[in-house]
Amino acid sequence: MRLTRSGGSSISRRTVLRGGIAAFGFYCAGFGPGCGGKGPDRRVSNLANVGPLGPADANGVRLPAGFSSRVVAMSGAAPTGTAGYLWHEAPAAGAAFAVTDGGWIYVSNSELTAGAAGASALRFAIDGRPTSAYSILSGTTRNHGGGPTPWGTWLSCERIPRGMVWECDPTGVAIALARPALGVFEHGGAAVDPLRDHIYMTESAVDGRLYRYVPNDDVAGEPPDLDDGRLEVARVVRDDGEGPVEWLSVPDPTYSAGTPTRAQVSDSTVFLGGAGIWYGTGVVYFATHADNRVWAYDVEAETIEIVYDDDTAQTPILTGPGDLTVSGQGDVVVAEDGGDMQIIALVPSGEIVPIAQLVGHDESEITGVAFDPSGTFLYFSSQRGAGDPPSGGITYEVTGPFFV
Repeated sequence: MRLTRSGGSSISRRTVLRGGIAAFGFYCAGFGPGCGGKGPDRRVSNLANVGPLGPADANGVRLPAGFSSRVVAMSGAAPTGTAGYLWHEAPAAGAAFAVTDGGWIYVSNSELTAGAAGASALRFAIDGRPTSAYSILSGTTRNHGGGPTPWGTWLSCERIPRGMVWECDPTGVAIALARPALGVFEHGGAAVDPLRDHIYMTESAVDGRLYRYVPNDDVAGEPPDLDDGRLEVARVVRDDGEGPVEWLSVPDPTYSAGTPTRAQVSDSTVFLGGAGIWYGTGVVYFATHADNRVWAYDVEAETIEIVYDDDTAQTPILTGPGDLTVSGQGDVVVAEDGGDMQIIALVPSGEIVPIAQLVGHDESEITGVAFDPSGTFLYFSSQRGAGDPPSGGITYEVTGPFFV
């Protein structure tokens, strides 16, 4: 498989990922936010120490004391500080990528229907100023979930029954490519284990599954071949849904023979509405929105456990957990797909801490939670915006004492 630059010249896939996307400068085996950090983040989470949410600020965001927000983009308008490109409608999952000039790029999906979706990118200078915005994927449908790769690309996932994963260049240089070997199904999101190059994927259907793509090639420090590998589906051995996991081969990952991917392996385990998924240090975290749970899969031990369950939590707080991310300090930051429109953190010390809430966005959902590469800024969107009817998508940036 070959990628093609926007101008039309053809170059090998690995050349693009190592050189054409050289803005990222390294193959990430570290564990910083968005896999854009340069190794493990040694700072300590401060979120267990922040106070309650205060009143809504001028942007309609409730935050703890010491935190502040700004709007960086609105659907149908050029993002703040840029000109020409209009930010997409229905912003969805996102991630941030470091660039060699000290700035970063925030990538955001669009969940529009009928071939009107895709993904856009917003580039920031080293001082935090937005400098440009542009498309990195177009012509697709309901791109809700996604995930960053250690080699500096964005996996944009279609949330339709025959949905594909599209590999995108955050710089906009190389055209996006479909990766059907990663499975054709109603994708919820994707997360990459940077040490093994395994790609974990959720399925958004209420009878969805948890998948793993294992590339056939395994060259240390090289991007894996996303066209040559095997797709596997999880079977949790114990009846209570936790404990050891077996991985079973999916016979027809591209859904070519008419049997939906999730129905091809009868022993596979059902996960009720797979949503956001993110790799932390040795653990893949993901949410299931239909039963209000957050899960943790240990990639070394190959075991799974529930780390949040709304039915048993002492402080039930999550309604429809959707997109999530993991900070460099180990905070699992989860956004609500509706509910009372909160973002909460499951912090390493065990507390459940609200860190943001949108006021007046009752017809919307929070999407695209992601830290910048330094872990200083948290990005997220209100997919449809405030009001009834909603006014349109809004993308926010929050800063504050996330760590010490």
